[in-house]
Order: sequence, then C-alpha cells, then structure tokens
Amino acid sequence: MSPASGGGRQSAVVAGILYACAASASFAVLDAIVKYLAQTYPSPLVAWVRYLFHVLVILVLLAPRWGRRLVATRRPLLQVVRGCCLAMSSLSFFAALAHLPQAEATAIISIGPILVTAVAVGILGERAPRGTWLAFALSFAGVMLIVRPGSELFSPAALLPLVAAVFGAGYTLSTRALAGQDDAVATLFIGGLVATVLLTGIAPLYWAPIRSWFHVGLFVAAGAIGAFGHLLLVRGYERANATTLAPFTYVHAVAALGCGWLVFGAFPDATALLGMGLIVATGVAMALARR
Repeated sequence: MSPASGGGRQSAVVAGILYACAASASFAVLDAIVKYLAQTYPSPLVAWVRYLFHVLVILVLLAPRWGRRLVATRRPLLQVVRGCCLAMSSLSFFAALAHLPQAEATAIISIGPILVTAVAVGILGERAPRGTWLAFALSFAGVMLIVRPGSELFSPAALLPLVAAVFGAGYTLSTRALAGQDDAVATLFIGGLVATVLLTGIAPLYWAPIRSWFHVGLFVAAGAIGAFGHLLLVRGYERANATTLAPFTYVHAVAALGCGWLVFGAFPDATALLGMGLIVATGVAMALARR
C-alpha cells in the first residue's frame, strides 16, 4: 500500500469515527425530546410518530434518487424481523424514558453490545473474545449499582431498558446478518418502514390530541433527528468497520448525561455514576479487545 493510499484510508476511518460520534450525540438529543414528550403523551404514540417522520424524511431526501432501490432486499423475512426488533426496542426504551432519568436509562441499555457478544457466543457459536463473561458480569453489576434496592429507580420500570437491550441485540444481530446482502440505505429505510407499520397497529389505542404547535415541532424534530442520526451511522460504517467504531458509540451515554442535566436538571448520584462508569468502561474495553 502506498503512503497516499494509507493516508486516504486513515482519513476515511477518522471521518467514520466523527460520523459515529455525531450520530451517538444526536440519539441523546432524540432521547431528550422523547422524554419531554412522554411526560404529556403515551410513549407508544411518541414512538409511532418518531418512525412515521423517520420514513417521511428518508422518502423526501432519497426517494427521488433511489426510487425502488429503497425497498430492494434479498432477505425480506430477515428485514421484517429486524424492523420488529427495532420497533419493540424503541417501545421499551421510550417507556423507560417516561419513568426513569435519561442518563440512567441510557446507561442500562448500553449493555446491549456486550449482550450481543454473549448471545453470539452462546447461541450462534461464535468464538468468545477474551474476558467476555467477566465483562457481562461487570455490566450487570453496573446495572445493579444504578437500580440498587432502596433507590428511587428500584422499580419494575427499571426492567424496561433491559427489555430494550434484548430487542436491541436482536436488531444488531439481524443487521449483522444483512451486511453484504442488502444496501445499507435500503436496510435503514425498510427497518423504519416495518417499525412504522407495526406501531400503526397500536397507535390508535394510545391516541391523544396534540396540545400545541410546539409539540408538533418536537414530534417532527424527533423523526428528523432519528433519521438523520441513523444516516450518520450508515455513513460512518461506510468508512470504518463496526469493530473500530464500537468504542465511540458510547458517546451516547456520555451525551445523555449532559442532556439529562441541561434539559431536566437531573444528575445521577455517586453510586449510580459508578455503575454507569462501570458499564461504559466495560463496553469500551470489550470493543477495544475485539479489535
């Protein structure tokens, strides 16, 4: 490889990292909007509107150029499974945001990458990276520090981010299976479309009138920021592989800490911060070990 080509590859990786960090930060902003709206509207309704505008934004921006390629797939059943996992993960996490502080809920769902590794090893028979089961144990120890008995978070609602993490693991594993099979942009669109269709079936059960134009703007912003974040992530993966980018996706948890404090005035106590730090540090260490 020539020095020029090596430099080009390095620039692409740096760009991929920046895309991943920007995507993770945008997801924290999305979560703050969702939490704000979920204080007034049922979380399933918020989830439905979020994916409805996700689909509409992609159609407006990409449909003229992509046309039918947006729904082209070699694995339609797997795409449907992926979209269902995406919808259920969002439903669970949005419900968690309605009841839990943003930073703590985000930290708990951040065990998702380690959960993916454990599932891949235990069910799919993949080789376990060194320290996998220790990391798994430490992550759950971090969760218990956040939702420890006697704390305000020790409630059934604390299970919701864990449920979201389980469905998120299914979403990630199905995304991995689709890599190289379907175009990434088509996968992005189809996942949002399946989630929208699924949530359309339950949204009428939770319907509530929109109370102000400000809330309308927030609903539109939630869909646009969600779609934009996923597009940034797709662009990141086009420039660097998942193993390289994995440590930087934990920017989501750090940004959630800032959003929770700035928007809601909520900041974790020392014990919860220790648990959050344990989850993030374990996840980053495992990501670096996989490299």
